Amino acid sequence: MYLRRAGLQSIFAFFAIELPLTGLPAPRFLMTTCQVGAEAALKHELAIRWPEFRFSYSRPGFLTFKLPPDAEIRDDFELGAVFARWYGFNFGKATGTDEATRLAAVATMVGDRQFDQLHIFPRDRYAPGDHRYEPGLTHESDMVDAALRAQLGDHITHEASPSAEEGQLVLDVVLVGPEEWWGGWHRARSRVSRWPGGLRRLETPVGMVSRAYLKLMEGLEWSRLPLKPGQVCAEIGCAPGGACQALLEVGMHVIGIDPAEVDSKVAAHPNFVHIRKRGHEVRRGEFHAVRWLFADLNVAPSYTLDTIEEIVTHPTVHIRGMIVTLKLLEWSLADELPAYLERIRSWGFTSVRARQLQHNRQEVCVVAEKPG
Repeated sequence: MYLRRAGLQSIFAFFAIELPLTGLPAPRFLMTTCQVGAEAALKHELAIRWPEFRFSYSRPGFLTFKLPPDAEIRDDFELGAVFARWYGFNFGKATGTDEATRLAAVATMVGDRQFDQLHIFPRDRYAPGDHRYEPGLTHESDMVDAALRAQLGDHITHEASPSAEEGQLVLDVVLVGPEEWWGGWHRARSRVSRWPGGLRRLETPVGMVSRAYLKLMEGLEWSRLPLKPGQVCAEIGCAPGGACQALLEVGMHVIGIDPAEVDSKVAAHPNFVHIRKRGHEVRRGEFHAVRWLFADLNVAPSYTLDTIEEIVTHPTVHIRGMIVTLKLLEWSLADELPAYLERIRSWGFTSVRARQLQHNRQEVCVVAEKPG
């Protein structure tokens, strides 16, 4: 994948438009959404990975970047940004004090084009947990979705679905403000690019022990780790037990490691064993049957990785894969992510990916896996 400018090749890849029958304009702006608070980390990430993108307009949780005027964009483009929850290409903005005006403006943008799917989603209003806020699709986004589908009719060729299919062309409308919608499009490729705004609806179960339940469920769905019911996993830093609750729910045998108490609902489960120690204090023999490792420690990333390295590199331990939460106690630690991921690869994990999940706070989710 290459960006071609004045006959020269750059290592920075765009994708060439291959969208027959759609008549889409050449993209001029990239739109991205992220967690409120992560804007500077995302800007820095793109400045390194895509230095020819020029930062343009932003609101908390929403950023746009101007693309080079002679860029060629290939259909397999991947932004590759840990802090970008979603990205697409802008072709207009709908403003107005009443919804009918904004709906009409989107219809004008669409013109006679057709799209496979329609994704309507809001930018985040607060950081996760602030004012009890959880990022996600809303009643407002659902109502706008229904209204736009009625307005656009056959211009959206498929019925509404929680997830677009791979390769489908998606019309995106980002609800940036009460009177400000941004319209654009993207081609659904990766798993998260098939979800509206990279957001997944996760039901909060009655009796949920902690938010770690939501983080772990989202991490499992994003990562698609091939866990099988009955396998043994361990979580380091498990108290009060939200992630263990999620693992038990999907049929795993769980070893929870934490000197603190866990919730009685988790402690009483027949497939749960609690080791009341810190991770580095646990005998390596306790990990003999463990195939999947999970860690969510409220410490600096280097300490978390030190603890994990002592376990996964021991000759008697055979971890197939893991999900690790790295706490960014300061946003400047985001600059160290490439080094953290390379360190994990050095332990023999051939697939290592990172993403800031919608239910993460000032932290990122890292998934690492060895061949089966």
